[in-house]
Amino acid sequence: MQFNGKVIRYGDNVDTDVIIPARYLNTSDRAELAKHCMEDIDANFADKVKNGGTIIVAGQNFGCGSSREHAPAAIKAGGVELVIAESFARIFYRNAINIGLPIVELPALCQITEEADEIAADMDSGVIENKTKGKTFAAAPFPPFIQTIIEAGGLLNSLNKEETK
Repeated sequence: MQFNGKVIRYGDNVDTDVIIPARYLNTSDRAELAKHCMEDIDANFADKVKNGGTIIVAGQNFGCGSSREHAPAAIKAGGVELVIAESFARIFYRNAINIGLPIVELPALCQITEEADEIAADMDSGVIENKTKGKTFAAAPFPPFIQTIIEAGGLLNSLNKEETK
């Protein structure tokens, strides 16, 4: 799995209420959720990510707060290809994988990465490069079962594909 994109940078403790404000939780339409993703901390987020090629890089405890699946769904639907953080809230981590949003913990990369840096990530090997800074890092590659879930677009899609075999 290969990912390339420009960074949108966030700090520590970005919670699910910031990722998708509660006032928009009356829908599960992912396209609608994407329109409002991050709007309280980054009013231009939806415009920045709408053409794809975006990687979020964040600090510690990304996705903390409530266990809503809407948060990673809004990020993915908006066009974000990969989220790299120093650390993730555990429930956000699981929800992200369940809906097929690739996420990676890599503190060393996060500490040197700035807004608009270019990132290239090979999640088969675990090699992630900040091309702007000329620095390469090693992350744990995605295990095959996680790759299967992400490639299928989420856990339910992955299970449905298994049933039809």
